[in-house]
Amino acid sequence: MTVFKAALVQMRSGVDPARNAEAMERLVTEAVAKGAHYVQTPEMTGILCRDRQVFREHLKPAEADPVVAAARALARRHRITLHLGSTAVEAPDGMAANRAFLIGPDGETIETYDKIHMFDVDLDKGESWRESATYVPGARAGLAEIAVNGGAAKLGFAVCYDMRFPELFRAEALAGAEILTAPAAFTRQTGEAHWHILLRARAIENNCFMLAAAQGGLHEDGRETYGHSIAIDPWGRVLAEVAGDEPGIALAEVDTGEVAAIRAKVPNLKNRRRFDAPAPRGDFALA
Repeated sequence: MTVFKAALVQMRSGVDPARNAEAMERLVTEAVAKGAHYVQTPEMTGILCRDRQVFREHLKPAEADPVVAAARALARRHRITLHLGSTAVEAPDGMAANRAFLIGPDGETIETYDKIHMFDVDLDKGESWRESATYVPGARAGLAEIAVNGGAAKLGFAVCYDMRFPELFRAEALAGAEILTAPAAFTRQTGEAHWHILLRARAIENNCFMLAAAQGGLHEDGRETYGHSIAIDPWGRVLAEVAGDEPGIALAEVDTGEVAAIRAKVPNLKNRRRFDAPAPRGDFALA
């Protein structure tokens, strides 16, 4: 059993990585002052920019990215586990990767995760997104063990749109995850309809904590994100939430002993059974 304080940092990132890094530093420092051992930032902490030319001018390899470097320095300075929810880093062939970084108290990277599912959608009111035009999708789930507050916990990765694909979280839970994560830049339109429902469902069906830091508000590039950074326990109860879309911090106590207790009470992971499934259509495949 491990007990620690988790902080979810809600941001409103813009087009300048340097300013975003400064905002990250202020909020992370505030979270540490409130006792956080683990701090998570949102998807695209480093830059939110629709202008592709400006976006590409700021794109760097991971080892040279200033926001990643700032996150490593923060983790080292405060001796915390810092989960950079994601930032854009250079990938082959002129593309980018939407990459999460889990950084230990020594400032070294424990694990990385590239967002798997691309947000290619046409919403109501003319809102349309094509992430696959900019980003290379990841190809593997992520699981890492963190040493925190004198104990250890196993953490699974996802980013934003990934939360609509329950098989990803189930695979991580079956591999031992006690905590699931879904840092996001959820649109206001989809967030108002689905944010709480999806995240609570992923926590309940896998008997895991869910930690999701979010972007919030009207951004420099014109997009609007939903905010409501949230921590949820394995029973589906909301432990902490930023109530709205302003920058802020949600602070919650995570006790991994609750995961074991709830899995003993409702052992759905153990009760899974194999079954014959209908043949998938088109390019779809069952995990």
